Amino acid sequence: MQRRSFLKGAAAVLPAAGLKEFALGQAASVPTPGDVHVVGAGEDRLGETHSLGFSTILFKVLPRETGDGLFVIEHKGLGHGGPPVHVHPHQDEWFYVMEGEVLFQVGDKRLTLGAGESVLGPREVPHGFVGVGEKPAHMVIAFTPAGKMEGFFREAAVPNGPPMDARLFAKYDMEYVGPPLVAGLWRSGVSVLARGCCLSLRRDGVKMDKTHL
Repeated sequence: MQRRSFLKGAAAVLPAAGLKEFALGQAASVPTPGDVHVVGAGEDRLGETHSLGFSTILFKVLPRETGDGLFVIEHKGLGHGGPPVHVHPHQDEWFYVMEGEVLFQVGDKRLTLGAGESVLGPREVPHGFVGVGEKPAHMVIAFTPAGKMEGFFREAAVPNGPPMDARLFAKYDMEYVGPPLVAGLWRSGVSVLARGCCLSLRRDGVKMDKTHL
């Protein structure tokens, strides 16, 4: 009923020539009650292709399907790469590993997860991840609420996309903390904990200078 009242009100202020297009756009942005859409294995919700270079990304649940409450993506073919360490001030990010091995940094903790395991990256807590297994990893990631994450991937996950720096992150309500985790260093027992523009290198809990590497 509220939606019908809104469209009737819009008819009073919008030119008649553009009302039809406006109404169609509104209808397309909101899922029809009772409508069920199955997203097949290996498919994107809209049949699109997205890539950050270190993995292929498939949109599974769109923000507009959940009133911006949820955005779900699938990472396929995750190699020894990952995003910069970052913070979501307003969102929780949940990671579920389907195949392979992925190293996560959540706050000051580091965790290597395998198939069937998951971890939550709470809002306001720095986090990042990198594939570390011999074979590419496969993950599902959920953001709640959705925030501006769909827009972020649409801008960043394209060929020759913009640098994933503080300016890009700020545009989509995230905070850049530091460079991506480095798989080689983690696998050799050295962790890279990024904070701002500085690096703290540790081995077995002991802080080291770069000369110790």
